[in-house]
Amino acid sequence: MNTLALVPRENGAPPTLDWLREAVLASVTSPHSKRHYSKAFEEVGKFLTAASQPLARETLLGYRAHLLERGLSPSTVNVQLSAIRKLVAEARRHGIIDSETAASIIEVPNVRQQGTRMGNWLNRSQAKELLAVPDRERLIGNRDHAILALLLGCGLRRQELAQLKVNDIVEREGRAVIVDLVGKGRRVRTVAVPYWVKQSVNQWIAAAGLTKGPLLRPVSKAGKVGETGLGDWSVWSVVERCAKEIGIKEFGPHDLRRTCANLCRKSGGDLEQIKFLLGHSSIHTTERYLGSEQEIAVAVNDRWSL
Repeated sequence: MNTLALVPRENGAPPTLDWLREAVLASVTSPHSKRHYSKAFEEVGKFLTAASQPLARETLLGYRAHLLERGLSPSTVNVQLSAIRKLVAEARRHGIIDSETAASIIEVPNVRQQGTRMGNWLNRSQAKELLAVPDRERLIGNRDHAILALLLGCGLRRQELAQLKVNDIVEREGRAVIVDLVGKGRRVRTVAVPYWVKQSVNQWIAAAGLTKGPLLRPVSKAGKVGETGLGDWSVWSVVERCAKEIGIKEFGPHDLRRTCANLCRKSGGDLEQIKFLLGHSSIHTTERYLGSEQEIAVAVNDRWSL
């Protein structure tokens, strides 16, 4: 057998795509990765079904070209390819395809990305303007202000923020901190919480009457606070909506994480300490993240004019 068919089989035949997909998703620990992998499996399934083709090296190359034609970024395409490689590896382990065929599919290369993306971030005045958007006279405004403050002041990822509990912010050495926060790659770090951020969180907790459980929760139109935690895509929605209020489009939670890093650096923050704050595994990642290799505030081509 030299291909992986996506059509369900009967009479005790080899595992179907659905079975393989669930096996792969069960092996992934990150909820963020699970979501992206699940979406990748759904999209490649639709593509191959429409093409009436099984998964093989040639069809995967065609799918990669299809994703690029849609205008997706190299990083997004590469996440999809990573998910498909795991699916193929699982199929090989169960004897659905042979090792040689699996290798030919897995060896389909990632899309190369030239240069370093700078991303988006706010300056200090824009950050202040963004924080002023939520109406703190309303319960939901208090929650949204706490969301923005934690993202801006602590540089959290939106998944990390959505998973925070009321009792996760504690006092250590005379200041508020988030202790033993488990982030990307299961890396554990402790995050200092600035005083102004803690004030915002305290106001939300008091207004919502929270004592334990999820820190950030849905708020109904009637002003009732939910029992469950706020999803990370709801966090995205809050940031996107507030950014549009100050005239900034296509702006998300990760841009506030980048804003935190840049404002720390511009305030004289040590690069190593910014690395610890963000939970990066390497200081080189932090340098690329900040665009430290390229000076744009005082650019080299500003030194002359015509």
